[in-house]
Amino acid sequence: MPSTTSAETVRSAVLDPNSYLSWDAPPVDVFPNDSYRADLEKARAKSGVDESVLTGEGTVRGRRVALVACEFSFLAGSIGVAAAERITAAVERATAERLPLLASPTSGGTRMQEGTLAFVQMVKIAAAVTAHKQHGLPYLVYLRNPTTGGVFASWGSLGHITVAEPGALIGFLGPRVYEALYGEKFPDGVQTAENLYRCGVIDGVVTVTHLRRLLHRALTVLCSPPTPSRVLEIPVDATADDEVDAWTSIELSRRPDRPGVRELLRYCATEQIPLSGTGRGDADGTVLLSMARFRGEPCVLFGQDRSGQTPSRTMGPAALREARRGMYLAEELGLPLVLVIDTLGASLSQEAEEDGLAPEIARCISTLVLLRTPTVSVVLGQGTGGGALALLPADRVIAAQDGWLAPLPPEGASAIVHRDTAHAADMARAQGVRAVDLRRDGIVDTIVTEGPEWIRDMGIAIARELTSVRAVPPSDRHAARLARFRTVGMPR
Repeated sequence: MPSTTSAETVRSAVLDPNSYLSWDAPPVDVFPNDSYRADLEKARAKSGVDESVLTGEGTVRGRRVALVACEFSFLAGSIGVAAAERITAAVERATAERLPLLASPTSGGTRMQEGTLAFVQMVKIAAAVTAHKQHGLPYLVYLRNPTTGGVFASWGSLGHITVAEPGALIGFLGPRVYEALYGEKFPDGVQTAENLYRCGVIDGVVTVTHLRRLLHRALTVLCSPPTPSRVLEIPVDATADDEVDAWTSIELSRRPDRPGVRELLRYCATEQIPLSGTGRGDADGTVLLSMARFRGEPCVLFGQDRSGQTPSRTMGPAALREARRGMYLAEELGLPLVLVIDTLGASLSQEAEEDGLAPEIARCISTLVLLRTPTVSVVLGQGTGGGALALLPADRVIAAQDGWLAPLPPEGASAIVHRDTAHAADMARAQGVRAVDLRRDGIVDTIVTEGPEWIRDMGIAIARELTSVRAVPPSDRHAARLARFRTVGMPR
């Protein structure tokens, strides 16, 4: 297990030189008894600080940022009334001054010398953080070794982005307490930063020396205003090219070398910040979540990742919960949302059924249609079933020339209608699955022609639609979104 990293180390690594300004007032008096007073005096002498948390502001490449950092050498970074009051005051000041906030806990949790009164302080801190986020202000968390107890279960787990230092012990119940209570050791390797990253509880593992770079990239996406680039002309299919056969499009969309969402981000996005899982212990390797900018337009992007899918590994309920995390992030931060459809279909398994696959699809649709932020959906490749429908109802819908949308794979539709799969191509042609059919029916707005650089062209098309939809007043945008799907399929 790594040694503890001091608050000063974090502060120096992240902030511009000589930019730090302390916000700390003298700690409030908690009227300690003689034994606790002695503990406090020893902690001050040992740590060189007056409480277990330091607060203030500084700049990151010239941008003002508020900082709250625990100091583990002061009574194991534990949080009592005085520390909680200092944290809460700093969060409220950051909110009042509209500053992004970086919180860096390292703590054994509640200060036992203060008991229940200290324990309930976590509610006060969590409430202040929630209000900060409700003002559309970024809240970023860097967990250090160790972070346990009520700190991890409150303000340590509320970040828009949450990363941790390598090897850090992170968990709800500290291993020493677990062993004392249950008479056995807690399983090895569970309460580590790396394991929580794999499980989708946190977004990444980052050394303190790389934290500044990550913070700068995140703030560029989250705080810099949109700076739309010059609108470029791209090959957009303005005519309904009925010469493109539906089955040909489906076969092309299934090619293993076809670009997917990873290529879209690699070639078209800047300042990408990958996120991981739902933040609640769910992770699904068939999707990805990221914050990025497309030609100066910031967004939250959620996409179905063709490189993580196989016929036996398709998207499950966790993928849809991750999609809803992206929706909530976009709404909370006031960022547009981009949704990329490219799926073989949702998982058909006992586990998926018992984990609530169908209700998760329904929740995605209902959340998306009422989302307050601008939305753009991209039919990049295969659009099979409810997994595709869950990401479709956006303000604007773009399709690649060979992208398609269908209730089932054509082979499945053929099995229902013809009781075999031999008529799959005929079913694809009959069902109106092509991009040109979707545009004709009012489901798709723009089709991007698939030339040699079509994935780059798709990035330009996304940026253009983001610029366009962001300019629409929210009430008009929401009404138009509902009207679009209210009238699909109706006589014109």
